[in-house]
Amino acid sequence: MATTTHDADEDTRNRDIRIYVNGDIVHRDDAKVSVYDSGFMLGDGMWEGMRLYNGKWAFFDDHMDRFFDACKTVSLDPGMDRAGILDALTATARANDMHNDVHCRLMLTRGVKAKPFQHPSLSRSGPTLVIIMEHSKPVDRLQSAGIRLATVPQVRGLPHSQDAKLNSHSKLNCVIACLQAEQAGADEALMLDPHGFVNTTNACNFFIVRRGEVWTSTGDYCMNGVTRQKVIDLCRADGIPVFEKNFSLFEAHGASEAFLTGSFGAQTPVAEIDGKPVGDGTRPVTARIQKLYKDLIAKDTA
Repeated sequence: MATTTHDADEDTRNRDIRIYVNGDIVHRDDAKVSVYDSGFMLGDGMWEGMRLYNGKWAFFDDHMDRFFDACKTVSLDPGMDRAGILDALTATARANDMHNDVHCRLMLTRGVKAKPFQHPSLSRSGPTLVIIMEHSKPVDRLQSAGIRLATVPQVRGLPHSQDAKLNSHSKLNCVIACLQAEQAGADEALMLDPHGFVNTTNACNFFIVRRGEVWTSTGDYCMNGVTRQKVIDLCRADGIPVFEKNFSLFEAHGASEAFLTGSFGAQTPVAEIDGKPVGDGTRPVTARIQKLYKDLIAKDTA
């Protein structure tokens, strides 16, 4: 079985979690949505992944900026403002007695459809809001073993096809990329942009380190990750040269370090790309960034 950037330690408390469904907080066994829901039927919805530290959602405003911008782009009315979202998150965390090392998936769809067809006007009863929270701590072995990536044929598309900045329920291109990587014997996929430059993985943003410099893609074709931006900001503030630029597999294969960023795993080291080991296995720049990020989390959730 492949390793993933979302591998977590087993926590038996998750067998009895309470889930928020349109204002009700119910046991996971009773948490259901209609087969007519537009999210189930068409992948018509937006979501956010967030982490709870010390009873506070890390970078909450950044996540809400992205969430509400995405909803506006696809004319999806959440039915509440960000204060309402925070109230729902708070109530769900309280119902589960959750305070730390918690991962949340906030999901909003266009709601139940009158008929099983595509047109958005058929969703007439209002949106569906679901909040799943789990006790979830990344496994320690990822920090030493790292993730194995394989470059795949599936690419991140042009914004006028399906803009990757939309954190939508429609993730089929990423699922296909992940399948291609697994079939190649890797853990996850390294995806290129439409021009053949290195872009992102199927689940996370991608960084490399070359000669002490940190490189990531231009951001034109990838999810505008909250953790991605925090890493860029931290590098700039701490004097680490960082560049958002086009680069090819040539630079990626020759990198001394590589890592992924995401709300769940923070910064996950990459051990190999296309069967080629990344550097000599030491990761001083990655470790420095991890410490800076950990300090930022502590400050933001103090």
